[in-house]
Amino acid sequence: MTQPNLPLTGACLCGAVHLHVTAAPLLTLACHCRDCQKLAASAYSLTAMFPANAVTTTGELVLGGLHSEERKHYYCPSCLSFVLSRLKAAPERVNLRASLLDDLTWFTPFVEIMTEEKQLWAKVPAPHSYARFPTTAEELADLMDEYAKTIAPPPPPSPGTGPA
Repeated sequence: MTQPNLPLTGACLCGAVHLHVTAAPLLTLACHCRDCQKLAASAYSLTAMFPANAVTTTGELVLGGLHSEERKHYYCPSCLSFVLSRLKAAPERVNLRASLLDDLTWFTPFVEIMTEEKQLWAKVPAPHSYARFPTTAEELADLMDEYAKTIAPPPPPSPGTGPA
């Protein structure tokens, strides 16, 4: 896994909503729940979790999809692209639909969730897999820490060990 070149940019299908991201992702995921299958019209949705203060959107977003007080999904009102989700329990994070980003060469799911609803033929190269979700805040924090190590840039060469 590699760290993306920042800033990341992207847009919805019609271009009415633009994305600008200034920090590396906290975690990358593939969700296999039936809701995401329907929302993404695919076997799973791809999510990149970012610090909320690193994500800027321009253009109108509307609340839609299956949402609740705990979970809000936002869409472009013109093309109805699923743009991002916010969780009441984690206001410091934004779950962005990774497929809207212009450059996905860096993206590989690190975690797959809701595999109990996974299509039998769907294969995801995630090193971590959950029938539902990580169960504790500590487990999620450990996943984010491990992910951060996988995308960390290599350390600079020690003096005297670099090219001459």
